[in-house]
Amino acid sequence: MLARRVIPCLDVANGRVVKGTRFVDLTDEGDPAELAARYAREGADEIVFLDITAAHEGRSTMLDTVRRTAGRAFVPLTVGGGVRTVTEMRDVLRAGADKVSFNTAAVAEPALLTRCSRRFGSQAVVCAIDARRLPREEGAEQVWEVVTHGGRRQTDLNAISWALRVVELGAGELLITSMDRDGTRSGFDTELLAAIATRVRVPVIASGGAAGPADFVTAVREGKADAVLAASIFHRRMYSIAEVKAAMAAAGLPVRQVQEAVA
Repeated sequence: MLARRVIPCLDVANGRVVKGTRFVDLTDEGDPAELAARYAREGADEIVFLDITAAHEGRSTMLDTVRRTAGRAFVPLTVGGGVRTVTEMRDVLRAGADKVSFNTAAVAEPALLTRCSRRFGSQAVVCAIDARRLPREEGAEQVWEVVTHGGRRQTDLNAISWALRVVELGAGELLITSMDRDGTRSGFDTELLAAIATRVRVPVIASGGAAGPADFVTAVREGKADAVLAASIFHRRMYSIAEVKAAMAAAGLPVRQVQEAVA
């Protein structure tokens, strides 16, 4: 069994890392390059950098901030937000990213995933899916709707069907965020995760709702996630990456072990 990855997430707005609840009520959490360096030191397997206002503002990714961040974090870096063309993906990769995440742009133009995967390989193409639960009718299966523009806009896309489609289009990895759980520290939506992870052939990253190490274990065991992402519990030093990995290892999950880093 492959090692399960622990991934800190840097939600970036105006060049600063921010964190809120369901992408609103944002608070400043620090400089992305400094946080990336800290997490790389502390044993992060990867880092995800999301320019969360790029799609809403209709602009490209802040490449200078990506370069500064990549220059301080010597672990794989995924960058998302504002990439709408093959050329823009090339520019983000040249700025130091290893993978590029698509969300709003993929919904607007699904063929973009195919063009990018053909040019750079599917291993470099991540599709982020922000999903919100819809009211469940009695006797019916639970349905999740895809939302875009940092959770600001609804779509008519079923999250599970969309996940299957983007994999066929060329996405080599999925980043699944529960908009109902994001920033709430109420645990991952394992029902959503399992509904997708058991149907696709690519790795699934769990996002949205981590409160502590036990949630990472649950995301893998019950949600079938290949990797688990969190933000506020790491930014605010509620738990360290080493503590999370120790809990996962104690639960019998394979992880790349690290020593507790000195602050």
